[in-house]
Amino acid sequence: MKKLLIAFLITISLPIFGNAQKINWMTFQEAVKLNETAPKKIFIDVFTDWCGWCKRMDQTTFINKEVVDYMNENFYAVKFDAEMNDTIFFSGYKFVNEGNKNGRKGTHQLAISLLQGKMSYPSYVFMNEKNQLLTVAPGYMEAKDFLPVLKYFGTDAYLKQTYQDFIKK
Repeated sequence: MKKLLIAFLITISLPIFGNAQKINWMTFQEAVKLNETAPKKIFIDVFTDWCGWCKRMDQTTFINKEVVDYMNENFYAVKFDAEMNDTIFFSGYKFVNEGNKNGRKGTHQLAISLLQGKMSYPSYVFMNEKNQLLTVAPGYMEAKDFLPVLKYFGTDAYLKQTYQDFIKK
């Protein structure tokens, strides 16, 4: 009887969890390439594999239906591991991870450039359709706090007003 109950619970929970929408994450290179033919703003989640708050964003905010829908509609969403070893060519420059120092993983040069040397995880980089940096927003955010930030950039409100004025409306 107990096995039957467990099987039943798993069966009824599959539609709830199995069909969960996800953000269409891509690499930085894929987003830049797509921007050449179908311009969109780029959102970059700069994270590390040891960052607890980064994992919390993945488990909460980045699975929120409103966040997922808005992100997929308005941005090319990039997951960027700040300690990855890939070589990236961007805007005429070559970016690499110079490697381990003092037994710690090295930080990728593109992460340093995007975050303007302010290495804090998680951090979110917003770029316009011309691949130009708009701003960096650091730290964990709940979906209710994160969605207005997405909309501020997604609607181009940043061109006309301050964020404080935007959220008052």
